[in-house]
Amino acid sequence: MGVSAKDILSGDIQAAARLMRDLDDEIPSAHRTLKTLYRHTGRAYLLGITGAPGSGKSTLVDCLTGHLRQEGKTVGIVAIDPTSPFSGGAILGDRIRMQKHTLDDGVFIRSLATRGHLGGLSKSTLDIVNVMDAMGKDVVIIETVGVGQDEVEIVKVVHTNLVLVVPGLGDDIQALKAGILEIADIFVVNKYDREGADRTKQELETMVSMNTYGEGEWVPPVMATVAQTGTGVHELLAEVARHWKFVSREENLKRYRTEKAKVELMEILKKKLIEKAVDDLSRSGVLDLLLRDIARKHLDPYSVADKVVDHKFAFHLRKESGKGKANRKNRP
Repeated sequence: MGVSAKDILSGDIQAAARLMRDLDDEIPSAHRTLKTLYRHTGRAYLLGITGAPGSGKSTLVDCLTGHLRQEGKTVGIVAIDPTSPFSGGAILGDRIRMQKHTLDDGVFIRSLATRGHLGGLSKSTLDIVNVMDAMGKDVVIIETVGVGQDEVEIVKVVHTNLVLVVPGLGDDIQALKAGILEIADIFVVNKYDREGADRTKQELETMVSMNTYGEGEWVPPVMATVAQTGTGVHELLAEVARHWKFVSREENLKRYRTEKAKVELMEILKKKLIEKAVDDLSRSGVLDLLLRDIARKHLDPYSVADKVVDHKFAFHLRKESGKGKANRKNRP
């Protein structure tokens, strides 16, 4: 039996956990529930945390969650983990560093596997976020897998994106400038007690100062934290609150909501159109013929993809059928 929208709206944790599992497993009834829930979303504040592996994202999430709970806010955490090649599940599970929050009814932690989905997010991330939003979480924190410059997807779905950088990892900030560092609303130099932290912070501040910002545009601040001890986290949350006020301006919020709606629709369309195309080709018997011809280099996959979009496979099927008849006629 599927989970009802009423259970989610009432904040039922067990029901939410079942629905999230079903969404990740692509159970049809779960998506029907999500359709009902969607109009109840849009109230949670979405905070993204991204950065290279080893930058301390999980530790910072744990620390931020503690501060937010002290302020009386409920928190949802979506932790995107690498996929196990054996089970297909999230390798790290519900992060060890966050275990102290697992007994807190005001915190809901969900680990998701990327399952090959690029961009630093899991394909069901937005669905899970919407469930947490609908169940009444005040803040939903999305921690990406930490794959480097491919993580830029997250900036399209959160209100505020924190990009973590740490000194001593050998990353050259200028080399990263064209990638992940350009998506930050707030830069965070974590592990600031390490040697070279001041230099890393100065490089980031120089990079920001070299960019051109229009009147009224947000200029990303560079914050310093030691998440392990909580140093600088209170100040970081003050900057997060300041950015939320900026996003909350009518013109900014409208632009954000439109962009998020676009991402949601595009992700759903891509998935459904691909599934339908593959299913149609399989049922018509064309898929095996196409794969055979591609393998033999009689066709290239680029032209095949163009034909899928243009619905031109009837010709290919007739041609193959004609070949079969000709071969039968030519048999001795």
